[in-house]
Amino acid sequence: MMNKNRQEIVTQAASAHQESLRKSLQHRLEVARAQGNESLIRQLEKEAAYLHLQ
Repeated sequence: MMNKNRQEIVTQAASAHQESLRKSLQHRLEVARAQGNESLIRQLEKEAAYLHLQ
């Protein structure tokens, strides 16, 4: 029982972390697009692909 609860907590934390990364990356992409910074846009898109966030 304890291990199951612990695993659920770890899973939830990992999920929350990934969602936080996704939101941050999305915001950074929006800013880069608004600024027309093509180099940064490409870099952030690569980062998203690497982190499996796209």
